[in-house]
Amino acid sequence: MKLVENIKASYDEMIHKVSWPSGKELTQSSVIVLVASLVLALIVWVMDLGFENIMRAIYKLL
Repeated sequence: MKLVENIKASYDEMIHKVSWPSGKELTQSSVIVLVASLVLALIVWVMDLGFENIMRAIYKLL
């Protein structure tokens, strides 16, 4: 059966050919992603505040 062969091939590849990161590498990558996400969220928040102030100024003129 082709399905069984594909599952066996996938298992073999996951065990013998894939290079898994160590726990330390995984933790470092997770911290980098977390910090980048927080920085991006901060940038978006500052932009939102800026646009809010611009829109309030425009509405006051109207």
